[in-house]
Amino acid sequence: MARDTIGQTLLVATVLCVVCSVLVASAAVGLRSRQEANKQLDQMKNVLIAAGLFDKKENSADEVNEIFEASIERVLIDLESGAEADSSQVNAETYDQREAARDPKLSQTIESAAELGGIKRREKYSFVYRVKGESGEIEKVVLPIYGKGLWSTVYGFLAVGVDASTVEGITFYEHGETPGLGGEIENPAWTALWKGKTVFNDSGEVVLEVVKGSVNPESAAADHQVDGLSGATITSKGVSQLVHYWMGPHGFGPFLDLLRQSAGGGTSG
Repeated sequence: MARDTIGQTLLVATVLCVVCSVLVASAAVGLRSRQEANKQLDQMKNVLIAAGLFDKKENSADEVNEIFEASIERVLIDLESGAEADSSQVNAETYDQREAARDPKLSQTIESAAELGGIKRREKYSFVYRVKGESGEIEKVVLPIYGKGLWSTVYGFLAVGVDASTVEGITFYEHGETPGLGGEIENPAWTALWKGKTVFNDSGEVVLEVVKGSVNPESAAADHQVDGLSGATITSKGVSQLVHYWMGPHGFGPFLDLLRQSAGGGTSG
């Protein structure tokens, strides 16, 4: 029987496709647990970076786990009330925040899609990360934030002090923005500009924003402004939008009010 017939060619191609499919599927299943572990480690790293407790160049995976375990308390909250989520309503151990944003039962419609750059739904529950001092007191909190940039959904963490307004750190760890332009949101030199800025004005309004160009240090608004990213106006605007949303009444506003009250600072108005 000739080996170069159409039938033989199709048979060889089919066998190769099946074998390759089995190998790829087996690898995907076999590596899933490792992928999940790496994903969890990356999340912990970025929480610690925002909290100012981690240096990418110096800390190993074991050190990340050790620092996180000693300094961070992860809590699932109800965004509407700001209080800890009712365990009878949602299981914090199995809760997937991104999946929840796509589940009608665990999410809600965003009143105006423009508030979050076109994202139409957000999760009802969110994790927050309490950063503990040596004596166990809460020194700051780290909040997960996301929104639309120019090309992608941008994910990050924003840390604020117990006054619920002073920025302690920020990091963006996942995005598809243009390298060298919008991609500079992950540049440590730029994220360092956020530390010490204030989110709210005296009236309790979210005023923290990324401006076009450089901040004028003599301006009365300088404490609420961060230098813009050169050539990345839309990404800069997207970052301002997501900060306004998540720090506002439809995001972490209720939680921040409770944090402020527990610290003896009243409410944001």
